[in-house]
Amino acid sequence: MTALGFLYPGHSAEDDYPRIEQLLGSDVRVDLVHTDIGEDAHRVDALREMGSPERLEAGLAELRLAGAEAVVWACTSGSFVHGWDGAHEQVRGLALAAGMPASSTSFAFVHAIREIEVRRVAVGATYPDDVAQLFADFLRAGGAEVTGVRSSGIVTAAEVGTWGERELFALARAADSPDAEALLLPDTALHTVAHIPALEKELGKPVLTANQVTVREGLRLADRRVNAPELGALFTREPVVQA
Repeated sequence: MTALGFLYPGHSAEDDYPRIEQLLGSDVRVDLVHTDIGEDAHRVDALREMGSPERLEAGLAELRLAGAEAVVWACTSGSFVHGWDGAHEQVRGLALAAGMPASSTSFAFVHAIREIEVRRVAVGATYPDDVAQLFADFLRAGGAEVTGVRSSGIVTAAEVGTWGERELFALARAADSPDAEALLLPDTALHTVAHIPALEKELGKPVLTANQVTVREGLRLADRRVNAPELGALFTREPVVQA
């Protein structure tokens, strides 16, 4: 049994995680601990505070008791707002405090882009424009070419958590562009897991979503590969064979 630990801010789309666990269909356990988000606002100062060491470390004891082998900070905006170097420092501190490998959703997106071997990506973000642009900057620092960013201007995770299929597909269609090799939908407050195959079929390209890539990152840290077609192209590719 591989046990993966996730620190999830507040309560919005956490039901994506048991759904993913079920779809993995293997001996993988997904353990989720909720962190205190403080002020629920897609604003840079509030997001930096949300991902502060004190707030993250508060949930680690529970994950250790659950036997987690790796931990991922399941928040995109609460990591990339620190910038490339600051986000690295955040996960290094988390790994030291946890005593296990650690990462975050922002790095999960970078690693997922590399995993599916694409470079040009479009972004459909629920965030206000200034926060969405910080995510694009983070992706560029990780080597991606961002073909365009569509922002929805939503201020709170609570509102994002109320979005259903109609709003999700509208954002995806508006954000996609013909020159993008994949579409990225950040924000772990957004319910996406039930819709990934349909999104990929409609757009004709891989779709990477926050909760999906977060779990894939936990598997990467634990050195596990699981084939799960219902979780999209990210979970169906064969490993690259090094020459």
